[in-house]
Amino acid sequence: MNKRITLTGLAFCLAVVPAWGKDDAKPQADADKTAVSPASAAESKAKILDLQAAQRLALKGNPGIGAAQARIEQAKAKIKQAIASQQPSLDAAANVGAQSNKDGDINENSSVGLQGSWLMFDGHARKFQQEQAEQGEKVSAAAKRNSQRLLVAAVADAFYNAQLARTSIDIATADQEFYEQQLKDAQHRFDAGASSWGDVLNIRVQVNTAKNSLINAKRQYEAARYGLAALLAVVEAAALPELAALEQNFVPSEEESAADTEAMIREALKNRPDMKRLAWQIKAAEAGINAAEAQSAPKVRLSGQAGLVSQEELLPEDFGASLALGLTWNLYSGGAVEAAALEARQGKREAAYSRADLSNSIAAEIRQDAALLTAAAKQVRLQQESVELVKENRKLAKNEYEAGAASLTRLNEAQRDLTATYGRLAQAVAGYHQARHQLLSAAGKNLEPFADLLDAKVQEPKAGK
Repeated sequence: MNKRITLTGLAFCLAVVPAWGKDDAKPQADADKTAVSPASAAESKAKILDLQAAQRLALKGNPGIGAAQARIEQAKAKIKQAIASQQPSLDAAANVGAQSNKDGDINENSSVGLQGSWLMFDGHARKFQQEQAEQGEKVSAAAKRNSQRLLVAAVADAFYNAQLARTSIDIATADQEFYEQQLKDAQHRFDAGASSWGDVLNIRVQVNTAKNSLINAKRQYEAARYGLAALLAVVEAAALPELAALEQNFVPSEEESAADTEAMIREALKNRPDMKRLAWQIKAAEAGINAAEAQSAPKVRLSGQAGLVSQEELLPEDFGASLALGLTWNLYSGGAVEAAALEARQGKREAAYSRADLSNSIAAEIRQDAALLTAAAKQVRLQQESVELVKENRKLAKNEYEAGAASLTRLNEAQRDLTATYGRLAQAVAGYHQARHQLLSAAGKNLEPFADLLDAKVQEPKAGK
């Protein structure tokens, strides 16, 4: 094998190379022929789900995004209500009644006509209410965008957890195949009188241990697929396509590991949707203050009516009409106006404090995620180097055991070290990708590949679901 290929271990770990215990001289080129593992070669013709495809599925079908869209539509309806309150109103009215006089005679009366009114001035309260509703729509839109940001980040985390669980299956499978091959060799040596029965029993125990690890790995993978399917709004996890394998020959990005965190913080404070949501809340609260204070202003209303009024039978000559201009001014309301204005001011104050608190949280989040990404990149490189070392050590132990120069205990230890190191390498790779996507989310940049889906309507849920 060409030992200068430093990513051989990752290719083994992530591409299901079950030849750990068969022949360490297998050419590396064989492992690099395809990005799909040999055990999954048949899947290459089927649909494979990669991360971005999974995120797009979630944005299209996740019910939480649909609920956020419904809140936007509610906000739009509130704007229409505010606009409608500034228009005249017209009602049709009809009455039929009867009354008796002191002589016991009953007189019938009836009327039919139109009544209209128009609140011409109210201290601009309706104008501020419309402004408040418009800001509310922007708040709902920003909240939806933030839900999408969090959803995309959650899908990335769940996706790499599922990929890691799938890789654990590959590692456990390779470990089982190694010991099964060793069991055959030990049985042949025992039959030839060159090995003890204790070695055969010991290797059988190792085979069973590897099988148990494989069962646990499959269970973890199934559970991870359930969590991912829920985010993607896939009702049956079994209907979820097979996940793409973790990238082979992965090299951490030096540029991403050395990102300018202060520049990212400035950009996030300006562009993150949750920051925008709070900014719009502050503006909505300001409009609410003005609307509350306007309640103490005089109100001018124009009203009129036209129709037929008669004590007996309605006739054309009973037609009448009236028009009036009225003014009302509430001089005392028990402090209700002042209390409403105070409530609105405190709402603005709350939003301002929340925005300041979020600013601090964003800065801390980005710095933390950037540090985690840098550490994860170092861990990937370290584990790649360790794989090469323990692979060489296992090869030496295997050769020494077969030559009778080392005990089975040493071979078992070398194999356990190899299996554990492959597992740590897979964890490091998945951890790096998760840290990278968390940093993108913290900086408000993880939605950039999905611009075409951000304002699209979410699929309606099926009846009964």
